[in-house]
Amino acid sequence: MAIRRLNHAVLYVRDTDRSVAFYTEVLGFRVVHQFPGAAFLQAPDSDNDHDLGLFQVGPDAKPSGAGKETVGLYHLAWSVTTLSDLAAHADRLREVGALVGASDHVTTKALYAKDPDGIEFEVSWLVPLDRVTDAMRQSSGTGPLDIDAEIERWGADLVGAL
Repeated sequence: MAIRRLNHAVLYVRDTDRSVAFYTEVLGFRVVHQFPGAAFLQAPDSDNDHDLGLFQVGPDAKPSGAGKETVGLYHLAWSVTTLSDLAAHADRLREVGALVGASDHVTTKALYAKDPDGIEFEVSWLVPLDRVTDAMRQSSGTGPLDIDAEIERWGADLVGAL
């Protein structure tokens, strides 16, 4: 029995309309189905029926305690095709005040951001598998991400690993 990929994620949010606006306007998702208190969104290049489900729990919902006082999900991670896509996401996330970090994990170049409810997510570009060296595989370091330097190294339009 093998798992192929994550098909979708479901988030509890305070306000569905606010979250739909964020995920569509900032990350480019599109609404495939919506009714009061719930929405199903699809990522721009996805062939899934939906990639993200949003369910409204109301304005009095407390922030998640996951990682602080309870177990739970840390973040979701979505991949982009090229480093130019990653750079565009960095600009947009910074513009709306959602970007909280950027890391170079050697084979993964990652942006970290938070949605309007403080739910963290990652947008990343993965070095193509045929370009990953043994030294890269053995490295366990994480450093700050310099997207411009990565574009200079890999090119703006190199398609990353799936």
